[in-house]
Amino acid sequence: MNKKGQALVEFVIILPILLLILMSILDIGRIIINKNRLEDELYDVVKFYEDNYTYEEIKKEIDKDTDIKITNNDGKEIIISLNKKMELITPGLNILLDNPYVIEAKKVISYE
Repeated sequence: MNKKGQALVEFVIILPILLLILMSILDIGRIIINKNRLEDELYDVVKFYEDNYTYEEIKKEIDKDTDIKITNNDGKEIIISLNKKMELITPGLNILLDNPYVIEAKKVISYE
C-alpha cells in the first residue's frame, strides 16, 4: 500500500477544515481589534461632547465609517453609542454571526 498517497488524501480532506478554523480565528481577532478601536474612539467622542462640540463637529472628527448616536433622556443621562459594520471573510461564519457584523460601543453619562 502506498503511504504517500494515503497521506495526500488525508491532507486534502483536512485542509478545508483547517482553513476555515484559521479564517475564523482571523475574523474574531479583527472583531476584537475593531471593538478596541471603537472604544478608543468613543472615549474621544465623550471628550468632544463634554467640550461642547456640536454633533456635526464630532462627526467630522471620527472615522467616516462609524455611525454615531447621541440620546438625551430628560437631561438625567446622555447615551452616546458608536456602531461600525465589519465584513466577515470566513465563509459559513455568518451562520453564527451576522454578516456584516455590527460592532457597538456605548457610554452612559449620568447627571445628578
